[in-house]
Amino acid sequence: MLRLKKYYRPYLKFILPAILFVLVVAWSDLQLPDYLSDIVNIGIQQQGVDSGAPVVLSESTFQSIDDLYPDEGAELRQYYELVVPGSPQSEALAADFPKAAEEPVYALKELEEGQKLLVEDLISKPMVFIQSVSMLQEDPERAAQMLGENFPLDPNLVSSGQDLLSLLLVMPQAQRTALLDKVNQHFSTLEGTILHQLTITAINSEYSALNADTGRFQTNYILRVGAQMLAVSLLGLVASLAVSYLASITSASVAKDLRSDVFRKVTDFTNAEFESFSTASLITRTTNDVDQVRMASFMLIRMGFQAPLIGGLGVVRALEKSPGMWWTIALIVAVLMIFIVTMFLVVVPRFKRIQAFIDRLNLVMRENLSGIMVVRAFNKQEYEEGRFDAANKDLTSNMLFIGRAMSFLFPIMNLVMMAGQVFIIWVGARFVAQSNMQVGNLIAFMQYAMQIMFAFLNLSILFVFIPRAGVSANRIADVLEKPVSIKDPAEPVALKQPVKGVVEFHDVDFRYPDAEEDILHDISFKAEPGQVTAIIGSTGSGKSTMINLLPRFFDVSKGKITIDDVDIRDIPQATLRDQIGYAPQKGLLFSGTVASNLQVAKPDATEEEMREAITIAQAADFVLDSEDGLNMPIAQGGDNLSGGQRQRLSIARAIIKPRPIYIFDDSFSALDFKTDSALRSALRPRVANSTFIIITQRVSTAKNSDQVIVFDNGLAVGKGSHQYLMAHCPTYQEIASSQLSAEELA
Repeated sequence: MLRLKKYYRPYLKFILPAILFVLVVAWSDLQLPDYLSDIVNIGIQQQGVDSGAPVVLSESTFQSIDDLYPDEGAELRQYYELVVPGSPQSEALAADFPKAAEEPVYALKELEEGQKLLVEDLISKPMVFIQSVSMLQEDPERAAQMLGENFPLDPNLVSSGQDLLSLLLVMPQAQRTALLDKVNQHFSTLEGTILHQLTITAINSEYSALNADTGRFQTNYILRVGAQMLAVSLLGLVASLAVSYLASITSASVAKDLRSDVFRKVTDFTNAEFESFSTASLITRTTNDVDQVRMASFMLIRMGFQAPLIGGLGVVRALEKSPGMWWTIALIVAVLMIFIVTMFLVVVPRFKRIQAFIDRLNLVMRENLSGIMVVRAFNKQEYEEGRFDAANKDLTSNMLFIGRAMSFLFPIMNLVMMAGQVFIIWVGARFVAQSNMQVGNLIAFMQYAMQIMFAFLNLSILFVFIPRAGVSANRIADVLEKPVSIKDPAEPVALKQPVKGVVEFHDVDFRYPDAEEDILHDISFKAEPGQVTAIIGSTGSGKSTMINLLPRFFDVSKGKITIDDVDIRDIPQATLRDQIGYAPQKGLLFSGTVASNLQVAKPDATEEEMREAITIAQAADFVLDSEDGLNMPIAQGGDNLSGGQRQRLSIARAIIKPRPIYIFDDSFSALDFKTDSALRSALRPRVANSTFIIITQRVSTAKNSDQVIVFDNGLAVGKGSHQYLMAHCPTYQEIASSQLSAEELA
C-alpha cells in the first residue's frame, strides 16, 4: 500500500477530517459506559445524590457534628453558612428542602471540586456515626454492623425515647473520646466504597428529615444523565456517518485515480511492456485489484484509527473502574490474539494466491470468448470447458478454504467474548460483595472489556484484508512503475513544415527485449512521397516488425529511421504518429458506430469527409446503402462484420485525415481481387502526394508499386521494381511463381 501513497495525498482534505470524526466517535463510545455507571451507582443506588458533601444540613445535625467532632466541626464551618428562615436563600432552599423555610439550616457554599472532596472527607465519619447512633434503638443489628462489634454502648440499657446523642454528650470527655476512637478505628477498616455508601445513606436520611423529595432527586438525576447519554450517542452517530461518508469519498476517488492511471499507463505500453503482463492480468489489476485497494482504504479510514484508539483508551478507562481486574482483560485479549494470529497465518497465504487464480480464470474466459468459432469448429468445447472448470475449481477451492476458515473466526470470537463477559461478572461479583467495586462500575468495566475485544476483532479483520490489499497494491504499482521503453525526447526536434514524408531506414537492426538474436539485420531503404513502396515476403520474414518501427511501437536496436532527415526518436510520439495514417494487419474496430470509429482518426470529421473515405475504401455498399448509414452499429472488435468489411473500414479510418505518410500492413489480405483492385485505384489519387508503404504477401498487389522491398528471414534480400526483381531476385521469383501464372507475370 505504501507504493501507492501518492494517490492519497490529494485527499488529505477528506482523510484528516475523517480522523477528527473518528476521535469524536471513539470519545462518544468511551463516554457511554461512564454515563451508564453513573445512572446505576448514583441514580439508582445513591438515589441521585452524587456527592458525599451534603448540600444542606439541619442545625441539630451540624451541632451534633460540632459537639462530637469539634476539630472537624470547626473546619466545616468555613464551608457551610447558616441560613435562617425568611431570608432569600432560605426561600431558594425551601423548593428542594421544605424545612428550610421553618428552621435554620446550614447550606454548603459554592466550592471547587477539590474543596468538595475535602468536605466529604471531613464529614463522612461524623455523618455515619450520627446516623448509626440514631438507629441503635430502631435497628440495633444494622447499627452494630455500622459501628463495629466493639462499640461499648448497649442500646438495651437505654430507656425508650431517650436521645442517645444527648447521652453521649453528657459522658465524661475521656470516655466519649475513647468511644469515638474505637468507632473511627472501625470506620478506617471498612473496605472499598463501604464508607462512601454509608455516607450517602446518612445524607439521604438527613434530606428526608428536611422533608426533601428524594424520589424527585433520583428521577431528575437519571433523566439528566440519560439526556447527556442520548446527546453523546447522537453526536457519535453523526460523527460515525461523517467518517463513513469521507472514507467512501476517499476510497472511491483513489480507486478512480488508480484505474485512470493504470489505463493511461497501459495505453503508453509498447509490445515490450505487454510481454511482462498478460491482457487478462492487466484487466484483473485494473478491476479486481483496484477494488481490493478501495475496500482496504475504506476499512483503514473507518476502523484503522478507531480500533486502536478504543482498544488503548478502553483499557485505561477500564482500569480506572477497577484496577484489580486488569488481568481479566489481559487474559481475554490473549485468548483472542491466539485465535487471530492462527487465523492470520492460515488465511493470508491463500489471499495472496487469489489474484493469480483470478488472472488465470480471466485468461481462459477471454481466450474462449475470442476464439469461440475456432473452439466450435474443432469440437473442443469439452476441452475448453475442462480448462475453465480447472481454473474455476482452483479459485473456488481457495475461496472455499478462506470462507470456511473465516466462518470459524466469528463464532469463536463470539464464544470468547460471551465467555469473557461471564468471567468478568464472576470475578467482579466478588469485588462487589467485598465492597471493593460498585455495581455500576462492574457494568462499565464489562462494557469497556467488550469495546476492547471488538477493537481487537476489528483489527484482526484489518490484518486479514490488508495483506490481500497489499498484494493487489503491489500488482497495481508494478504496472504503474513499469518503465516504458519508448519515451518522448527530452529535447524534441520539430519537423520542417510542410512535412514531405520522406522515410528512410539507415542500417536498421532490431531485436525484441530479452531476445538473444536480432530479428532484423541491416535494413536500409528510402520511401519518397508520390511513390508506392511495397514490402513483400513470406510469413515470419519480419515485414510487420520492420514497419512497426516507423510509428515507434518498438525502437531500433541499431541504426536509425528518419522522416525528412529527422530521427524519429527526436520527434514526440504524438507528433510522429500524427503524420502517419495507419491501417493495421488486423482490422480492429471499437464498439460504437461507423462514424465513431472514423472519428478515432479525425474527431472533427464532417459527414462529407466520412462518406468520401467510406467510398474510397469500397465500403459504401454495406455502410452507406444500409438503413443506419454512418450510424451503423459496430460490435466490440467489429465482430458483427466480416473480415473484409473490417479491413475496409480500417482503411477508411486510416485515410480520412490527409497525412504525409500512409502505412497499410497487409490490409488487403481479406479482400477479393476485384475489391482489392478497385480500392487501390480509388486510393491512388488520395495518396498521390504522400509516402505510401504497403505490407503484402500478394505479388499482384506489389507488382504495380514503384518500389518493392523483398524480405527473407529479417534481411532485405531485394529492392527495386517488379521487373527488376523478377530478373535479379530469386526469393521474389519464388514468391511470384507460387502465386501467379507465367502469363500474369509477363
